[in-house]
Amino acid sequence: MTAVTRCSWCTDHPLYEDYHDTEWGVPCRDDGKLFEFLILESAQAGLSWITILKKRDNYRRAFANFDAEKVARFNRRSVERLMNDAGIVRNRLKIESAISNARHFLDLQEAFGSFANYFWGFVDNKPIVNRWKSLSQLPASTELSDVISKDMKRRGFRFFGSTICYAHMQATGVVNDHLVDCYRYRQCME
Repeated sequence: MTAVTRCSWCTDHPLYEDYHDTEWGVPCRDDGKLFEFLILESAQAGLSWITILKKRDNYRRAFANFDAEKVARFNRRSVERLMNDAGIVRNRLKIESAISNARHFLDLQEAFGSFANYFWGFVDNKPIVNRWKSLSQLPASTELSDVISKDMKRRGFRFFGSTICYAHMQATGVVNDHLVDCYRYRQCME
């Protein structure tokens, strides 16, 4: 069996490897999946991504299988239920922002036909393909993530700063930040 070369950030945990090998950087235009990453990336603020990956199934259960319409209807009782759920990050501001972000997500779907149309519109529906040779070259944010984040904040989104926005862009393949020697680099090109 031949060893494959992966981006070095994902080689220390099987969840990271699986996420890297099957999801990260794959261009995604599915609103359900985009909403899932919106919730997860926002929950990750200030934490490691592996923490969120380990809690992902709990988030799926707690947040109505990432159904934006259902999450948008969550109320104060829902917030209290989630605050008592040890399977997720119990941060009231993050929980409340997930609910309000779901409402804004639905607003964008209505205005643009889909969240994907809105989000991918910033790159003319074509992924940005970078050519990084080492992890040290990967930015935490870019001018584009600044623009998208500011626009989303203007529309009421919370816990979606430029760094989180860029992580969302990477996760959903709006930007291909696999290292050039990673076996997924070419596979994630459209």
